[in-house]
Amino acid sequence: MNTKLLKVLVNSGVLSSGAAEQLQKESREKNIPVEKLIYNRNLAREEDVAKAKAAVLEVPYRKISPADIDGKLLSLFPADTARTYRVFPISKTDNLLTVGAENPNDPETQNALKFIAKNLKVDLGVYLVTPTAVNAALKKYSPFQDEINAALAALGKKYDRVGRARLRHGLVVLEGDRTVVSGEAPIIKIVAKFLKEAVHRQASDIHFEPQRTDIRVRFRIDGRLEEVSSMPIEIHAQIISRLKILSKLRIDETRVPQDGRFRTEVFDREIDFRVATFPTPFGEKIALRVLDPAVGLHGLKDLGVSGVNFELLQEGIGKPYGSILITGPTGSGKTTTLYALMIILNKADVNIVSLEDPVEYSIVGINQSQVKPEIGYTFASGLRQILRQDPDVIMVGEIRDNETAELATHASLTGHVVLSTLHTNNSLGVLPRMIDLGVPPFLLSSTINLMVAQRLVGRLCSHCRKEVKNPDPKILNIIRNDIEKLPAPIRAQYKDKIVFYHSPGCPKCGGKGSVGRIAIMEVFKMTSELSGIISAGLTEDKLIAEAQRQEMVTIRQDGILKALQGVVSIEEVLKETAEL
Repeated sequence: MNTKLLKVLVNSGVLSSGAAEQLQKESREKNIPVEKLIYNRNLAREEDVAKAKAAVLEVPYRKISPADIDGKLLSLFPADTARTYRVFPISKTDNLLTVGAENPNDPETQNALKFIAKNLKVDLGVYLVTPTAVNAALKKYSPFQDEINAALAALGKKYDRVGRARLRHGLVVLEGDRTVVSGEAPIIKIVAKFLKEAVHRQASDIHFEPQRTDIRVRFRIDGRLEEVSSMPIEIHAQIISRLKILSKLRIDETRVPQDGRFRTEVFDREIDFRVATFPTPFGEKIALRVLDPAVGLHGLKDLGVSGVNFELLQEGIGKPYGSILITGPTGSGKTTTLYALMIILNKADVNIVSLEDPVEYSIVGINQSQVKPEIGYTFASGLRQILRQDPDVIMVGEIRDNETAELATHASLTGHVVLSTLHTNNSLGVLPRMIDLGVPPFLLSSTINLMVAQRLVGRLCSHCRKEVKNPDPKILNIIRNDIEKLPAPIRAQYKDKIVFYHSPGCPKCGGKGSVGRIAIMEVFKMTSELSGIISAGLTEDKLIAEAQRQEMVTIRQDGILKALQGVVSIEEVLKETAEL
């Protein structure tokens, strides 16, 4: 099958012969189907691969979009059968049941379909479909989607001639910052179901996106967007209005973006939702950030900080003054790490004051303030006021300009612990960046304690995790080279034991192969030697030499160690650290 599929893909110009040879070799070594390798690496369009596979199996291919999947027909197949064999019904007439299958040549799949057709007393027609089509059908089997469909059905009874839903039931009562919803209006039910499902799946964001004919709803889970539902475009205005009412935004303003937030109780705990609207040609798009303390607030160990990095961070926050600066791209978990450090420092005899944009999680015992640049309340102006609040620890959400950088430096110099973030590629870029922002070099050595850089990678599912039997020689060489650069005690643990893992996916992890994300990081420490380098004039070569002298564990090395421990995927580590 693998050889024939690759031959068709090469003949049709989808893959080069060189890429096909490499895939064939890797498939044999790792015992992974060629088809899966192509999908995982986005080497070809899913539709092209499916058509080639259909030609090899001599089975007709059918293109299926989510709109083509009839939710009523899905009841013909038990959910477990659909998930196990990756099949779903497409259509049914009196004498013919048409089915979509990802692997129609699989004997067990064929037996299951024959059994269903026999029970229904119909003939069977089978099409090969893409994995995305099967996934779209499987999503509609969820109890959550059934509840949404039921609410939509109820709403359908209330349409008037122009397709607008008349909402005559339901009441929104706002009590302080807490939202209490009563009534049985379908729109209220639909929005509430999405909020509840997002919290249940530990999604970080919810996107309501108007398209030409429908509303696409997507959740961001573990850093990846997943489509969870679609709804008729006719109810778009009602969905948006409901969310605007909850977040106290202007319902009549659709031309410009608006920001708001609301709090509601889900699963017996209060969850904050940050709301942002955005005008598009098909109507307003709304994005909600889900701020669940049970998901977003963690200790350093929960974030995956371990070994020498954990020891350095503990040492750094134990100092009476000085700054810890965390760097990395957007979405790398910098703020989450800052919160973890504040939780450690949060004691009865410590006054912690934070400036954030915005305040994401409320922590009891910490004085948190949200900057508002539109009224002149910026990080810089807020820092001046913070110094009058008798702080011990100051958290500044981000150092993004000269004034903020200088004020944060002086706060560190005058006996305060300062925690903040900035944007650089790695920890070695922190010092040059602070100098670019106008901080005199001679102040850096006496004010900065630690410079931390990090990325986020998926945590392998422990239920389906398997050892990689025939690892790629190129990956093995990369691992060996990085292990050789590690401190001797760490190097000794792994030099002769290079084993890493992958998780193919299972029901426990929803077929993703990962559950949550953890940080991989590097911690660069201010030392007397580094202070001398700053005084003599910074260069990249000098910084690299000092990092090596400190035996700093780099982000990539930290990721490799976690991969060898079976915590993360080596492929994802190499992907996330490719530019470092």
